[in-house]
Amino acid sequence: MSAESARTITLPSGEEIAALGQGTWYLGEDPARREREIAALRLGVDLGMNVVDTAEMYRDGAAEELVGEALRGRREEVFLVSKVLPGHADRKGTVAACEGSLGRLRAERLDLYLLHWRGRWPLEETLAGFTDLMEAGKIRYWGVSNLDVADMVELTAVPGGDAMAVDQVLYNLSRRGIERDLLPWCREARLAVMSYSPIEQGRLMMVEALGAVARALGATPAQVALAWVLAQGVTAIPRSGSLDHVLENRGALDLDLPTEALDALDEAFPPPSGPTPLEML
Repeated sequence: MSAESARTITLPSGEEIAALGQGTWYLGEDPARREREIAALRLGVDLGMNVVDTAEMYRDGAAEELVGEALRGRREEVFLVSKVLPGHADRKGTVAACEGSLGRLRAERLDLYLLHWRGRWPLEETLAGFTDLMEAGKIRYWGVSNLDVADMVELTAVPGGDAMAVDQVLYNLSRRGIERDLLPWCREARLAVMSYSPIEQGRLMMVEALGAVARALGATPAQVALAWVLAQGVTAIPRSGSLDHVLENRGALDLDLPTEALDALDEAFPPPSGPTPLEML
């Protein structure tokens, strides 16, 4: 498995980033696992999984601190993503939250900064904060997380809203609701989509139909689930807290799903038959 074989997706700017990255939700919570988690993140970067996603919310910044330690001396190898909590997302609060994240990450800038979900502050306020951060060179791109079509339409109508780069949402074989409206909307708008919890925090591994497809392909259920997300043209950011899991996840990039496998997955996990509210974890 070489880093050179990694697939990419294209941002609205034309920049390409790795299609398979690494999430950090629940990392940094147990000191006994710290060195193992740091080693896992570093291995993922070695293998080309160099989109690293975190958030100020994750263990009150502890995940960002862990990422900062893991990426020491390797910052320029990584496309680094973090998120601002909705309660902090007025103009000044967005800037202050980003500066806090940068401090914990030991970084001078983020490649992508997301509104974690929509809260009480007007979108204009958050966008003003993002604009301030871009002008200061503290972020390269901005985007959102957990926003559905109506929110996206509203945001793009705000002056400067068309500079949005990404919508990060819950999407996996068991959560296909975005295929009805949001995913086509983002494709039409040329926005990148990121999938968090692409294996449903491990719960998909218990579905026998997925296991059957995996056995037929000589792969693991996690690899099939990740390969399916990648086949939709969506970036996947599974959490990788151990070396074995990183290696397993990386194998998804070398897995091509044949038509019969895709058909079996559609039967086991049907696409939405009608409008579906955006799901969150």
